[in-house]
Amino acid sequence: MTLEAPEKVLTEFLEYLRIERGMSENTVDAYRRDVQQYLSFLSDAKFRLDDVEPEALSSFFGHLQGSGRSPNTIARKVSSVKGFYRFLVQEEKMNADPTVNLISPKRASNLPSVLTQEEVFKLVEAPDPNRFLGRRNRAMLELLYAAGLRVSELISVKLEHLSLSAATVRCFGKRQKWRIVPVGNYALRAIKEYVEEERPRLTRGRAVDYLFLTRRGDKFTRMGFWKILKKYAKIAGLRRKVTPHTLRHSFATHLLEGGADLRVVQELLGHQSISTTQIYTRVDVEYLREVHRLYHPRA
Repeated sequence: MTLEAPEKVLTEFLEYLRIERGMSENTVDAYRRDVQQYLSFLSDAKFRLDDVEPEALSSFFGHLQGSGRSPNTIARKVSSVKGFYRFLVQEEKMNADPTVNLISPKRASNLPSVLTQEEVFKLVEAPDPNRFLGRRNRAMLELLYAAGLRVSELISVKLEHLSLSAATVRCFGKRQKWRIVPVGNYALRAIKEYVEEERPRLTRGRAVDYLFLTRRGDKFTRMGFWKILKKYAKIAGLRRKVTPHTLRHSFATHLLEGGADLRVVQELLGHQSISTTQIYTRVDVEYLREVHRLYHPRA
């Protein structure tokens, strides 16, 4: 393989990520940018992709560090380049992986932002059910917190996915996997009121599958729901930034604070790896430290 071929194999690599690995377009695009930056560096430095020396790799990542990139950004780019070379070896375009001994910088551990239980209650109770769309907005907030859904899952819930009798919702999450999540009484009551009182006015007699509809009777977009969330966060008097994922983080943290098993929380969130869920145990420890600092006489 010569320097004329890198863009071609990059295209093949991206197709592999989409089709074989099932990665989202956002993730694939991040790989594309990282690998293109690496290929541009090799070209400018007159290095060959198929005969790269360790000093070339060191030079590239040293360049990133010198340009002020964060450890998280550099770690992601290392991961992208390593994945690219693994693909080349796997496809027998190269005999050996020059990044096999390359060590990624340690990523900073950014703890997710969570709300207290009191803050969540203020938020989900902020919509006025006596105002137009108040019942819909209350039901969306209640379900998001009750089931720990991603915003993409929330806006994609269809009527057939919800079982009021079994008190569950079926979610189509990442990696094209379904999971069933229990729904609490508060959320069920809010959804029932919305479906009976408001939703018929939004459908205008049309057969629409999606549970939550815009005032025009269409499916929600992520941004459309985020605007609603920001509105009620302000009404509830929450001073911190609140995103749809904040309620998902709060859902997991509150379960663990209440004594839930980590494996159960992993299943409810739809995490493939337990290590992804373990970050919430660190959130819990941070909360305990803060309580200790505030109330222990010799903290």
